[in-house]
Amino acid sequence: MRLLVKLGGTLLETAERRTSLGVQLKRLFGEGHEVVVVHGGGKRLSRYLAGLEHESEFIRGLRVTPPEILDAVLRVLAGSVNRQLVADFQASGLQAVGLTGIDAGCVQASQLDPRLGQVGKVERVDPTLLNRLSRDGYLPTVACVAGGDSGAIYNVNADQMAAACAAALGVDRLVFLTDVGGVLDVGGQVIKRLESADARSLIDGKIAIGGMEAKLTAAIDAIRQGIHRVSIVNGHEADILARTLNGTGAGTELRA
Repeated sequence: MRLLVKLGGTLLETAERRTSLGVQLKRLFGEGHEVVVVHGGGKRLSRYLAGLEHESEFIRGLRVTPPEILDAVLRVLAGSVNRQLVADFQASGLQAVGLTGIDAGCVQASQLDPRLGQVGKVERVDPTLLNRLSRDGYLPTVACVAGGDSGAIYNVNADQMAAACAAALGVDRLVFLTDVGGVLDVGGQVIKRLESADARSLIDGKIAIGGMEAKLTAAIDAIRQGIHRVSIVNGHEADILARTLNGTGAGTELRA
């Protein structure tokens, strides 16, 4: 099976959690699966920006990225977060390779909305490098930064980047590992199964907001582009990747 795993939230914050994820991914490799990882790092970026006396601003779950903080985005997402994640994965016995969407033109983007500054909308994904690495037994670990025309650099929402990469790679499954148990209904209960129309209703009804709105929007887009199964699960649960694949894990699943 080919799968893309998106990591975010507090899953990137501690060595213990990163090591646990590395062990789980190593097990998947041992079972013959091909995996690509896409990661964010917004919590660490917010702390870094606070140290620079810059208050983070979000619009519908997307970080406003004026040009003057783009250097910070690169230092944190493509730098410290990516390097530490790759190092911990390698300590788990994985041949992890740290990348951004800029490398080899993997992910090209354009400006999503002038109000958001250097936030990108993915225009195209060239999966050549990711395919070569994953099929040769490496673990591509991709930070959510993309290139653009005339040398432009964009901060791309990690959920949207994961969906775009998953579609270009033609993976069998897209898994969002997050800090919550799944998509919640109006009563605060986890919804086990969703169709795209139902997910859209949760967004339009302001039940799914902020980060979950961004995840559901990305999941809907992934389904539209041919990914048959998308899971949103709590990455802090034990052996969550294996349990998600074998159907015994909790969380929310969207199907085509």
